[in-house]
Amino acid sequence: MLKVALTGSMAAGKSKAARNFARLGAPVFDADAAVHALYAPGGEAVRPLLALFPAAADAAGGVDRAKLSRMLQDDPGRLRDLEAIVHPLVEKMRAGFVRVAEKQGAPYAILDIPLLFETGADKAMDRIVLVTAPEHVRRARALARPGMTEEKWRLLESRQMPQEEKIARADFIIDASGPLSGNAEQVRGIHDALRAGAGIRPHQ
Repeated sequence: MLKVALTGSMAAGKSKAARNFARLGAPVFDADAAVHALYAPGGEAVRPLLALFPAAADAAGGVDRAKLSRMLQDDPGRLRDLEAIVHPLVEKMRAGFVRVAEKQGAPYAILDIPLLFETGADKAMDRIVLVTAPEHVRRARALARPGMTEEKWRLLESRQMPQEEKIARADFIIDASGPLSGNAEQVRGIHDALRAGAGIRPHQ
C-alpha cells in the first residue's frame, strides 16, 4: 500500500481535496479530527497540555482550542512545547490508521499532514500530493474563517515552508486557486495514477 501525504499551505484547499479522495473510496486520515480527539475530555493530549497551559481548560475537562490559540498568539515561543506533545500523539494515531488500511487491502491511503516538510514526515511517505493557491487567495479564505485574525494568520503562515519549495518536492500538484469545487477532476486524475502505481487498473 502506498502512503500518500496530502499537504498544502494554510487555506490552500486541502480539506476539500481530502473529501474528494474520500468520495472516490480512498481511506483518508484527517489530522484535524485527530487533534480534536486528542483535545477532547479524556484525550491523550489533555493532561500534558493542561499541565503547561492550565488556563486552556474547557468546562468539560478538555482543551479549549480557541483559548489555547490566543495564549500562543501572546507567546509564540510556546508553540514548540505544544508541538512536542501533540505531534508524536498524532503520529501514533496515523500509524494505527495505516495499519488498518493495509489490512483492508487499500491500494493507497491519504494522510493529511499540514506541516509535512516542516516536521520531516515527508521522509516516510511514498508519494506527496500538494494543494496550492496564491497567497492572496489563501489569506482571504483564512480570514473568512471564524476566529481568524491577521495576527493569527501571520503566526501560522510563518511556521510553514514557502509554497515554492513545497512544489519542488511534491509528486502531484492540485491547483486550488479557483473555486474549491473545481479540484474534483484533478483529484480523480491523481487517484487513477495512484491506483495504477499500486498495480490496479484506473477507474473507468
